[in-house]
Amino acid sequence: MKKKIAVLAGDGIGPEVIAQGLKVLDAIAERYGHEFQYFHADIGAKAIKNTGVPLPEATLKICMETDAILLGAIGDPQYDNSPDVKIRPEQGLLELRKSLGLYCNIRPVKTYKKLLHLSPLKKEYIEGVDMIIYRELTGGIYFGEKGKSADGKSAFDTCSYEVKEIERIAKHAFEAAMRRRKKVTLVDKANVLKTSQLWRSTIIDYAKKYPEVSLDFMYVDNAAMQLVLAPAQFDVILTGNMFGDILSDTSSVLVGSLGMLPSSSVGQKTSLFEPIHGSYPQAAGKDIANPIATIKSVELMLQSMGLYKEALTIGNAIGHCLTKGIGTPDINPAIEYSCSQLGDVIATIIGGFEVNLDKLQQGVSTII
Repeated sequence: MKKKIAVLAGDGIGPEVIAQGLKVLDAIAERYGHEFQYFHADIGAKAIKNTGVPLPEATLKICMETDAILLGAIGDPQYDNSPDVKIRPEQGLLELRKSLGLYCNIRPVKTYKKLLHLSPLKKEYIEGVDMIIYRELTGGIYFGEKGKSADGKSAFDTCSYEVKEIERIAKHAFEAAMRRRKKVTLVDKANVLKTSQLWRSTIIDYAKKYPEVSLDFMYVDNAAMQLVLAPAQFDVILTGNMFGDILSDTSSVLVGSLGMLPSSSVGQKTSLFEPIHGSYPQAAGKDIANPIATIKSVELMLQSMGLYKEALTIGNAIGHCLTKGIGTPDINPAIEYSCSQLGDVIATIIGGFEVNLDKLQQGVSTII
């Protein structure tokens, strides 16, 4: 199989974790006889520095012409401190989502027994957590009309949704539930918001197409609480843009490290795959970032291409490392490795070689 992949390394630790994702893709290509062609482009703060805009036309053109997009991270502290800054790195991602019609954000959240001690929550609360959050990504308050009064004393952000926007992401969520534990939880604020009432009535009607799937409802404030108190109850969470943004970030704490969670954004023409963490500028250049979220994003990418065996190979390699206590400093592993070294180890396992733990601890070749 031949695939063209846009590579947007972005800012901060983005280039470091993306490099590990490409190592894994190269290992998969070699083992299974595929060809992945990479097209590198700028986005975010790096793009602003080089071109004056966070999403250059050349970058968007590359994304339009490739089969998938692999994104590292976006953000730079120099843009964070002033609310009056007109151009921000994050605008590049929002524009990319809108231009490509990336309407469905998917965030799997799964805890690992070896990492339960890292979570701020008690082990008994988070054991067995295995959920997916489906967040609508191109509608709602983030994309609605915005404004501020002439005197600066008031402002507004409009939240609106159409039935077709709700139904197209519902299709993904319900089909995922059919492959899993057959349960969908719609998170909204239907007791207050008209848009949430539209979501609820639309999903009730849509669920009739999937009689095997159990549908329940939860207000967003209760959902946030339940994610902390009893997260294992969830299978598939379906929600709007802003609620999904908040809840998916909340759920990321469950596994103990932001460096463990991937995401994908499904579009009308192509899809984007990225770790959920930010650019983590404090760690940039130190080779300490956890690349697993990026590598798991590559796993999601391969699944979207129908390469399920290849994706499973990546998942198994990651699981092997975690079982053996191998990881980057953020997960407090028994055997501490740098970002680039962990990428080497996972690529080595994918290549069909065994990892020599003694050599790992000595910091030399990982291959037996």
